[in-house]
Amino acid sequence: MTLKLEGKLIGPWIGELTREWDSFMPFPRGKKLSLDLRGMTFVDKNGIEALRRICGPTSAEILADTPLTQDFARKIRKTALRKTEES
Repeated sequence: MTLKLEGKLIGPWIGELTREWDSFMPFPRGKKLSLDLRGMTFVDKNGIEALRRICGPTSAEILADTPLTQDFARKIRKTALRKTEES
């Protein structure tokens, strides 16, 4: 399954993503998730946290192809790793 995001992940769009994602939970066992950030132009701090909550439990592959989207991916992974170490 691929979750493709485009544009900006800020403000009300974070809530919309969270509501939509919650409708998929629990994520089916044995399914692989790809999080496609290649169309993203901006993700704020709360957006990074929302994406971390998606990636953490699903071990999603993050698709990023530009320095900007690769930076988003790095922040998501770094935050997810830190949260895992705290648990």
